[in-house]
Amino acid sequence: MKKHLSFGTLLVLLTYLFSACHDVNVPITTSLTPDIFPQNTSQFIQASGPPYAALRGNFSLDYWFMQSLSSDEAILPARGGNWFDNQNYRMLHYHNWNKDHGWTNSTWNWLSLVVGTTNQAMSILNTTIPASTPGKPMNLAELKMVRAMAYFMMMDLYGNVPIDTTYGDFTPHPNVPRAQLFKFIESEVKAALPNLSRASGQAIYGRANKFTGFALLAKMYLNSEYYTGTQRYSDAVIACDSVINSGLYSIESRSTYLQMFYPNNGPQMKEFIFAIPYDPAAGALPGTNSNMYHARYDVPRSHTKRFNLPFTPSAPESTLPEYYVNFKDPNDIRNAQWLTGPQFLADGVTPITVTTTKKGYDQTYAGSDGGAAYTYQVNLTPDITLRQDVATYDCGNDEIAWNMGYRNVKFFPDASSTSRNQNNDVPVFRYSDIILMKAEAILRGGAATQGQTALSLVNLLRSNRTTSPALTSVTLDDIYAERCREFAWETWHRNDMIRFGKFEGKWGFKTDADVNKRIFPIPTGAFTVNPALTQNPGY
Repeated sequence: MKKHLSFGTLLVLLTYLFSACHDVNVPITTSLTPDIFPQNTSQFIQASGPPYAALRGNFSLDYWFMQSLSSDEAILPARGGNWFDNQNYRMLHYHNWNKDHGWTNSTWNWLSLVVGTTNQAMSILNTTIPASTPGKPMNLAELKMVRAMAYFMMMDLYGNVPIDTTYGDFTPHPNVPRAQLFKFIESEVKAALPNLSRASGQAIYGRANKFTGFALLAKMYLNSEYYTGTQRYSDAVIACDSVINSGLYSIESRSTYLQMFYPNNGPQMKEFIFAIPYDPAAGALPGTNSNMYHARYDVPRSHTKRFNLPFTPSAPESTLPEYYVNFKDPNDIRNAQWLTGPQFLADGVTPITVTTTKKGYDQTYAGSDGGAAYTYQVNLTPDITLRQDVATYDCGNDEIAWNMGYRNVKFFPDASSTSRNQNNDVPVFRYSDIILMKAEAILRGGAATQGQTALSLVNLLRSNRTTSPALTSVTLDDIYAERCREFAWETWHRNDMIRFGKFEGKWGFKTDADVNKRIFPIPTGAFTVNPALTQNPGY
């Protein structure tokens, strides 16, 4: 096990504190008293575990699907009837989801659980633990940051969301306008900043520190014009500078870029400002799945031996040509996160072959010897074609279908996991994002600082990613392409597409240009719990 929050204590606390529902209308029933509650900083950190476990919950599955499959970054079509799954993936691609869409519901419920669990934890810890307990202000500030991150994700996905910070409040809360929610999150982060730790690395890994707060503010200010109608690019620059000036982080070199996403990644990564630790041995908070399943979805079925996996991956997910077009530079290390073209074993020499039948290779084969054995070298092709059935989003039930689409293995397959659940930690905020956010904010009109320009910042990053010559000029489209290369599979692409005005474009089979699809509908189930809600425009 690597370096994660203690979940032994977590499971005990779940029994006492969180065995009730996460619903904010459930009263506190714990009989804990100060003499059996945490009395020092270490114990307090462990007692703060449930909100972090909740945040980890569905981040790398449901939330990933929402952010990535609704963009041109990824597509998950059916293949031979598999993975149609009640149109969940199809709806995200075509932008024709509704208020009963599966991931729309599960992600809303998950983020509501994070908020509810954090409200409950803050209420119990704040009222039960003596004010003199070492570390109490810092850890309560951390929990406020967990809640702020959950509300940011809800604001980004659902726009107008109810604000609830009081555990035990039974009053239905109406959803507030996005601009008001923005101000609330901003005020929460600023209130937490003075008490957050300035440490980085092992001491604070997996927990929110002061620079997590500044990174979240930078992300909010960069998107402020979209979220609130008001530009705040100079504020984004200032927030980025607060991280840069700490001196705690730096850009990983070209030689270590891919290592940031290996199964053994962790606090040694110089770019990680805030990452969510994953461990197949860690228990899930009730109501969440806690899975990090990238190898299951992204690795071709034929590659079990190449990655020495103890299971056969499902392999339904790939990227689209419209996204992969950003990876043109042959000298860029970020190209290595993709599986493309003819495939070989780990030695790079031995072809990966599959033996099937002629009909099994190509379901359209009409020869009389369709049952004859046929061996071929796996060749991943860029295009996705719905050869079997457009209505059911199906590429076909043959090897040609299973080899459609380039695959991303950035979160490198974890050969040690027998459950398909990987050990790779997932960064939420990285230093490279700070550098590119500052460059973009300056290019959009923010005041330049410290002698840095948009061009110098972009070249700073590129000098650690490619051996190609530095750029001589930079445009917003250049920064967009750089973000595509840098943050593939890291849940930021939908956010980027909207900010750069590309979300209403055409890609794959998607032609919908409805601007209302920039936010998702409030799920049907949410109205049952909270009748004070108002549905988002267009739904």
